[in-house]
Amino acid sequence: MLDSNTLSIVKSTAPVLKDHARDIGVRFYELLFAKAPELYNIFNQTNQQRGLQQEALAYAVYAAGENIDNLDAIKPLVMRVAEKHVALGVQPEQYPVVGETLLQAVKDVLGDAATDDVIDAWGEAYNAIADVFISLEQELYEETEQQTGGWSGFREFIVDKKVKETGSVTSFYFKPKDGKPIATYQPGQYLTLRAEIEGEQYTHMRHYSLSDAPGKDYYRISVKREDGDDNTPDGIVSNYLHHQVQEGDVLSFAAPAGDFTIMNEDLPIVLISGGIGLTPLMSIFNHLTEKEPHRPVTFIHATQNSSNHAMKQHVAKVADEYENVSSFVCYDDPTAEDKAAHHFDKEGYVDLEWLKSILPSNQADFYFCGPVPFMKAVNQALKDWDVPEERSHYEVFNPISILEEA
Repeated sequence: MLDSNTLSIVKSTAPVLKDHARDIGVRFYELLFAKAPELYNIFNQTNQQRGLQQEALAYAVYAAGENIDNLDAIKPLVMRVAEKHVALGVQPEQYPVVGETLLQAVKDVLGDAATDDVIDAWGEAYNAIADVFISLEQELYEETEQQTGGWSGFREFIVDKKVKETGSVTSFYFKPKDGKPIATYQPGQYLTLRAEIEGEQYTHMRHYSLSDAPGKDYYRISVKREDGDDNTPDGIVSNYLHHQVQEGDVLSFAAPAGDFTIMNEDLPIVLISGGIGLTPLMSIFNHLTEKEPHRPVTFIHATQNSSNHAMKQHVAKVADEYENVSSFVCYDDPTAEDKAAHHFDKEGYVDLEWLKSILPSNQADFYFCGPVPFMKAVNQALKDWDVPEERSHYEVFNPISILEEA
């Protein structure tokens, strides 16, 4: 239990850390990789290059410090980080070096403002926060390993099937190499790939949303190929999967994890996806239509045009078959063929006016995923429509967990 003086120092200085978040994050990773290069593989180097990891780290530290006397206030952030840690295999013995490095980064960036009292207080706070994460993660590890078909660490899977969905999106179906049962999962969760790519100095870790309903004898992920330089982190893993991985190959995955799951058992569901953000929503969609065929479900998808629209036929077919399911499509750059064939319902972007025109009311549970600008717009629209926070859920494909801070 932290004393009142420590709590006061941490809470009063948390805004200072927020103001210097970027610099602290950059310095932290410089120090960490020099001190413990074995941790390099844990982090997504694409997010490192983009600066997202650095910003996410410092924001998480700030949020924890500001709420150090009531971590329940940031429970969604705590759970999201814990799930990521478990998916990556973070262990208790790694916390001390991270804490030492973080405090050194704060000292280096803040200079004289980082007095001994401030550093000591944040050291105590870090240890308290680390204990919370270690305990929570231990529970998650045990639950994952002990469930039927569960495992710890990484398990080998054979690529059973590779299906091209669009010019840039391919689905991969995986079955366990050992032939034993696989763990079930909550719709909306993800797998973590450990990719050992020939010619790469480091192992690459990536989270990929499961894109089908649970309860099958396979796992499916649907991956968008990044259109960058194949030699940059932006495209290394996606291009590896698209161009090198073939049916029959073996890949290693950690067990399913993630906190983006169905939260309400009663209300109608509205799924709003942008681009490849449809993958976790497809898992939720397939689960609901298979297991809750009478629950009202609306699937809204926004993308450039039909050439980029993955799984369109599947969603349309289900919507035709079930009275409780409806589907709407928004293209921001429709082709001439799209316009002639009426392939879409709205040209432009998802906005509140359109949502009000296609949905009976705001009395629903909303789930959305896509590029950060898209999610910011949807998040603001739902707020403007007075959708309570507890009925607005989102998944992000980068480390930033709070849209207002993204």
